[in-house]
Amino acid sequence: MNPLIIILFPFIGTTFGALSVFLLKNELKPSVEKLFLGFASGVMIAASVWSLIIPSINHSENMGKLAFIPAVVGIALGMLFLLLLDKIIPHLHLKSDEPEGPVSKLKKTTMLVLAVTLHNIPEGMAVGVVVAGFMTGTTGVTMASAIALAIGIAIQNFPEGAIISLPLKGEGSSKGKSFLYGMLSGIVEPIAAIITIVLSSFIVPVLPYLLSFAAGAMIYVVVEELIPESAQGSHSNIGTIGFGIGFIIMMILDVALG
Repeated sequence: MNPLIIILFPFIGTTFGALSVFLLKNELKPSVEKLFLGFASGVMIAASVWSLIIPSINHSENMGKLAFIPAVVGIALGMLFLLLLDKIIPHLHLKSDEPEGPVSKLKKTTMLVLAVTLHNIPEGMAVGVVVAGFMTGTTGVTMASAIALAIGIAIQNFPEGAIISLPLKGEGSSKGKSFLYGMLSGIVEPIAAIITIVLSSFIVPVLPYLLSFAAGAMIYVVVEELIPESAQGSHSNIGTIGFGIGFIIMMILDVALG
């Protein structure tokens, strides 16, 4: 399969999710939204472990007992990278009235889209670095592994597309505009994937660091954004159930296809 098609999978998932703005009259029920957020968290954590961190460590076996170093360094840098973006880019999380980042005159809808776009960056990087590992043939990453990761992220991007477009419609935006914003929030994923592929193709030795860097960035998004959002409002276990479902599905995809 053409690598370009693989890196487009997550964006396609987001686009189909955003199409729900034409099919659903109202916003998602809070319980459904919590389920989707938990599901996305589970997929991202499972993908971080099986598709990124473990391959990073395996590729560093020549370092012996220090094979964990690239994974540790990459995870730390990935989390710091997202922390930095959080600080320098104005954005607004769902269900929040307090913008984060520097003071800005951007519209509320724009900052909502920026918040989702921020956490789509590591997802694109994750797909890009796994595809790069497959293309170089030096990491033990197979095409099936790359496809499994891309499909897993596409699946969790489907509800994300709905979660961003439906509230925008509820805020007063037209269906077309809400769909466009929802779709565009995912366009950063293939862009991030391509940039990552270009970087890794020039510097093959850093692939273990790039794998774990993408994992660290995704873990940051899950802990800082998705899990807190899934726990907002009245107490419920629905987000935890969604997490378990997402984790299991992504694990099955990676092990069965990879």
